[in-house]
Amino acid sequence: MTDGEGEHGNSSVGAGVSSPTAGPAVPTRSALRNDCPRPGGPEPVAGTGTGTTPLVAGEARSGQAAGGGRAQPARPAGSGHAPTSFHEMWRELLPIGRHPDSGGYRRYAWTDADTECRAWFKDQALARGLTYELDRNGNQWAWLGDPTAGDAVVAGSHLDSVPDGGAFDGPLGVVSSFAALDELRGRGAEFTKPLAIVNFGDEEGARFGLACVGSRLTSGALTVEQAHRLTDGDGVTLPQAMAAAGYDADAIGPDPERLARIGAFVELHVEQGRALDLSGDRVGIASAIWPHGRWRFDFRGEANHAGTTRLVDRRDPMLSYAETVLAARREAQLAGAVATFGKIAVEPNGVNAIPSLVRGWLDSRAADQDTLDTVVTGVEKAAREYAEAHGVDLDVVRESFTPVVEFDHALRDELARVLGKDTDLRVPVLGTGAGHDAGILSGSIPTAMLFVRNPTGVSHSPAEFAAEDDCVAGVTALADVLEGLACR
Repeated sequence: MTDGEGEHGNSSVGAGVSSPTAGPAVPTRSALRNDCPRPGGPEPVAGTGTGTTPLVAGEARSGQAAGGGRAQPARPAGSGHAPTSFHEMWRELLPIGRHPDSGGYRRYAWTDADTECRAWFKDQALARGLTYELDRNGNQWAWLGDPTAGDAVVAGSHLDSVPDGGAFDGPLGVVSSFAALDELRGRGAEFTKPLAIVNFGDEEGARFGLACVGSRLTSGALTVEQAHRLTDGDGVTLPQAMAAAGYDADAIGPDPERLARIGAFVELHVEQGRALDLSGDRVGIASAIWPHGRWRFDFRGEANHAGTTRLVDRRDPMLSYAETVLAARREAQLAGAVATFGKIAVEPNGVNAIPSLVRGWLDSRAADQDTLDTVVTGVEKAAREYAEAHGVDLDVVRESFTPVVEFDHALRDELARVLGKDTDLRVPVLGTGAGHDAGILSGSIPTAMLFVRNPTGVSHSPAEFAAEDDCVAGVTALADVLEGLACR
């Protein structure tokens, strides 16, 4: 998932007070509704597997330069290995970037694990006889049909992860897209529009602190100058990281010509909440992404000795920060929103030293703008009162903000029509507090999202889970949607 402004970034997303509520329901196929088998543990669907696709080193140097967006021709029919099933693809991808101790994933942008994921994507594209393309911003594309013909239908998501994230957030959408294409070919579907599968780069923002970098650059929501100023925790800039991975960072920037060729983008994603579990549906349709943002709170006090400074003589910013964390929980609970302080930096950060600076980042989201404003205003008001009481200075900076994103209503209705064909059952239309590439692109092209049931509601964690039958139902739903949009 990702967001408005860095839904993920380097901070952890905490448990919210409430979850987005389901909206009005629309019809869907009976296969999309069933009792949910409960997971036996956090192990992702289809087992762990042992093999990975061989790493393709220097991919961008071998003809698919990031700046040129040149396509690599498809393999002739019958060349390479045959396309694999959803389960086989899942097993191949599963070990990549998985930390042996935490069991979570560390697939950060432009690292070895990211490179291996990209190699897997390229291999899946070429094995299916698709035209492989790397665009100027490092996003990967697999095309069936002429990429330049226009009015293309695109599906996909991302393969990178948050720190120690789960297996499903992002990869489920990419794997399901390849599997949906395989199903359509098995049906003998006749495509009347170009179809593409995409892996957007650096969606989670785990390395550079800003989510959806690939889609933001493509849409122009992130300028080249802003992108060049992004740095990771080691001081490595985004251009330096891309160059080290073999890509041409000088070519990054808006790609309006590419977006003009896309008629619709549909992103399948594991639900990051329990609305589908509570309704008993396997698959849902997204309605909107909640407005959300990040605010940095800088509490400045006075460094001093922890053992010799009397309590009454201290200007300890940690006290004000701690009280503000509790205030954020209280304000969110009262408003039916979510608010999380998930990242903190302390100076001088010594066990025996009173801090001089405590810097905390607030992530807050709500179903509407007025509610979000109420929460953030309440948190800041409380923080200033606590700071004054402890003789601490406070600066509050809004680092990022994304307004509510309403997905294209016509496209959303078309998804409902396709999924509701020949049945009177209903699937919920869900709002979500998580950001996604589909949300970033919604200002440029028609976008929509499908959610697959998550029985625990846990996300951004190794415990993230989706049952195998639900994943298969998601593939079927996506195939139905793509058939309705791109075929006769």
